Amino acid sequence: MSIVGSGGPGGASSPHTGSSGVEALDPAERELLQRRTIRTLRISQVPGQAAVAGSVAVVSLLASDLLGSDRWAGLGGAAFTAGAAITAVPLAATMRRRGRRPGLVVAFTVAALGALITALGGQQRWFPVFIVGLVLFGAGQAATLQGRYVGADLALPSQRARAIAAIVWIGTLGAVLGPVLAPAGRRFAESLGLVDLIGPYLVAAALFALSAVIVFVRLRPDPLVVVGGTDRHADRARPFRQLRVSFGEIRGSRPAMLGLAAMAGSQAAMVAVMTMTPPHMKDHGHADLSALVIAVHILGMFGLAPVVGRFVDRVGPVTAIQWGAVVLGSGTVVSVVAGYVPVLMFVGLFLLGFGWNIGLIAGTALLTASVRADSRVQVQGTGDLTMSMCGAVAALGSGFVKSSFGFHVLADAATVLAALILLAAWAERARLRRLATA
Repeated sequence: MSIVGSGGPGGASSPHTGSSGVEALDPAERELLQRRTIRTLRISQVPGQAAVAGSVAVVSLLASDLLGSDRWAGLGGAAFTAGAAITAVPLAATMRRRGRRPGLVVAFTVAALGALITALGGQQRWFPVFIVGLVLFGAGQAATLQGRYVGADLALPSQRARAIAAIVWIGTLGAVLGPVLAPAGRRFAESLGLVDLIGPYLVAAALFALSAVIVFVRLRPDPLVVVGGTDRHADRARPFRQLRVSFGEIRGSRPAMLGLAAMAGSQAAMVAVMTMTPPHMKDHGHADLSALVIAVHILGMFGLAPVVGRFVDRVGPVTAIQWGAVVLGSGTVVSVVAGYVPVLMFVGLFLLGFGWNIGLIAGTALLTASVRADSRVQVQGTGDLTMSMCGAVAALGSGFVKSSFGFHVLADAATVLAALILLAAWAERARLRRLATA
């Protein structure tokens, strides 16, 4: 089976992928089920992404307010992304045994509870409770990330990147809506006599609950069950064992390693810069623009996904990863050059999001296509865990780096990370060329 894309240098073939249950389905039936699945995911992703994006716009501000300093303001974002990472492996194990639908419903429900606990911690100024709530809140991020894999379950190999992109793209509506709703959520909380910054979390609780209901009602039949990807006798979540087996699977394939590196590296670079952008703008009197900058950034993260999906299918994921690294690095460079100019911050954060988008879609397609079908769900969970943990470390360290050395040093470090992804993709492309001419 060919990895997504052309057979040229940007693509690859893998002996690990094996036969696909998708190809054994009746084409008309598969197409009908895929359309229903994509529609359901699109409807459920909008409120889920809105909940996540709305919190991103205020999490560092609320953490800074509770702590009285920006130095550890990244703890909020770190807890949130760590929660997504912690959820990834048990979520994948649940899906392997029972299907996509039960796993997503549980994850969205836990996230709704986490949003309420976060609001409680912020209102009472109980920072530990605030952090616990954010860890649970991270389950919502894990669920929205898993949506792209659900969209690919019924896709043919040659259309996998486009299916992933279709789910990533629809998140644009929610991801842009979230930061726009954040001010309304703050006013709502104020009208109730509550701390204004907890308002977006109250809204997020309702949005996550809505996503859970949509998935529960509409994701029938379960796409993973249809393609024979479930095993009711599979081991229950044993995180360390699953990680060891999954990482062994990834290490056995150079394309899979590159796919994981593109996902994790892009996530770390993006999260580090994005998390400290609102405090950076606040430092220079532009706090009122930070929510709009984040909205434009998230538009870059999701808005061009359909174009990116077709691009990845056409040129191959390895070549696409190279381009993604270039765009990502351009965004971090512009953010440094921007200084205190708000207009350039809009440009830099848009490019940062767009580069992340390319890295995510191309890396996901490459990772998914480079491993055996019977280990794919577990590898996907491990991939999301790695990506989320890298984001958590980046979020945690971002506040310290900004406070100690400045925002420009933080952005410079993200630029170096983008350059490393570019070099890794270049080396893999050169290897594929040598194999093609041998």
